[in-house]
Amino acid sequence: MDRNSSISTSTKSVAFYTLGCKLNFAETSTLKRHFEGQRFTILPFDKKSDIYVINTCSVTQDANRDCRKVVRRAMRQNPNAYIVVTGCYAQLEPDEIASIEGVDLVVGAKEKFDILQLAGNFEKCDQTIVHRSDVNKAVDFHHAFSSSDRTRAFLKVQDGCDYTCSFCTIPLARGKSRSPSIAQILDNAKQVIGDGYREIVLTGVNVGDFGNRTDETFINLLRKMDRLPGLDRIRISSIEPNLLTDEIIDFVADSRTVQPHFHIPLQSGSDKMLKLMKRRYQTDRYSKRVERILNRMPHACIGVDVITGHPGETEKLFQTSMEYLQELPAGYLHVFTYSERPNTTATGIGGNVSRQIRKQRTHKLRRISEQKRFDFDSSLLGTTRPVLFEQQVLDGGISGWSDNYIRVSVPYDPDLVNKIVLCRLDHKFPGEPVQGRVETVYNPGTVHRAVEPVNASGELLRYFNTNGNAAKTSTNAINTIEQN
Repeated sequence: MDRNSSISTSTKSVAFYTLGCKLNFAETSTLKRHFEGQRFTILPFDKKSDIYVINTCSVTQDANRDCRKVVRRAMRQNPNAYIVVTGCYAQLEPDEIASIEGVDLVVGAKEKFDILQLAGNFEKCDQTIVHRSDVNKAVDFHHAFSSSDRTRAFLKVQDGCDYTCSFCTIPLARGKSRSPSIAQILDNAKQVIGDGYREIVLTGVNVGDFGNRTDETFINLLRKMDRLPGLDRIRISSIEPNLLTDEIIDFVADSRTVQPHFHIPLQSGSDKMLKLMKRRYQTDRYSKRVERILNRMPHACIGVDVITGHPGETEKLFQTSMEYLQELPAGYLHVFTYSERPNTTATGIGGNVSRQIRKQRTHKLRRISEQKRFDFDSSLLGTTRPVLFEQQVLDGGISGWSDNYIRVSVPYDPDLVNKIVLCRLDHKFPGEPVQGRVETVYNPGTVHRAVEPVNASGELLRYFNTNGNAAKTSTNAINTIEQN
């Protein structure tokens, strides 16, 4: 069957749903463009559609439940719809998904971008069709980008992972680390810039591992992208501490476009737990990365991934981890509750933590994260930062992200959408964006480090306390934010 002849005149409608990470969202956006190119009508997922495509995640044990829930939602909207399930969970548990009532086609990692060919005319059959190859055959790189609005685009630059972290299924779901050439990424970036986006977020499974099977490197990619005409901002979605080199930090500090925001996975503040997790660093190395960043960019925001309740995490080891995180001068934490995943080494470690205790530990760390966000944002009140405003309107205001990842809100003005504007940061309340005021339109051609944070006395601000020690979160401070 010829693909173009069978579907090029299709008037079918299709809706998409994405579970999981920014990389999944980028890939779903590419699937949408494939369907649009064949004249399918793209509908919101809550509308009655002929076809539903669900892109799944495998990070937690809720993958099955979440997938079933979304399938049922699609069937409520159209009981006769053709339902496709793809993504990481489809690669790991294809038979389990095939048993879900209503699912017509299950597509694994290698076949994800071949849905149009594999589904034919999207006609329902009596039996679910499964296309899923061994993950080691997933060696091709499929380009993708997505956006939440017309200001920031998430550009896929890497896929897969060669690491063997104890808790993670990603290598099983996506295969080995791979990436395209810098030239190919620059071509994609130029398309994104031409579409009017002001910021590109570089995304992948292990972004810092870019080019590991070639003579190209992540720092090479940053240098080339930094020179792209018309690109105002580059943001690194996440980078492993062992791959975050002095060279990268120093380049970001002097870059025209790369923003002073580093999201660096930690997973635990206990060296013993890091060893159990098969991570490639200890807390001393992590601390030195953070120290160098703040020495070069005192106003930089640092985000931290951390897992609670991993097997072997005793109460004492959790306290060690929590104390390390309290002392760490981070802007926020992303806290994940450990979830058992089949075929991961964590399930054989022993020393399992009850679900109730896992949730309690997650709650404690999220309280710390709330305070850290409040402290970081508040430390920059009275300063001026460049802010890229988005389309979203909330409570009569328009908001956007500063270069160093502070959510800033000002009174609504439609002319601010997709503009980079210098804003003075005035007020901060717990759990809310910083309230600011527009000072002047920002010239993106200027290195953004020129806008250094200063207080009313003209003194350079730094995220440190009055004793000169790294800012930390106290128990009293956590209690205060809870009361607020």
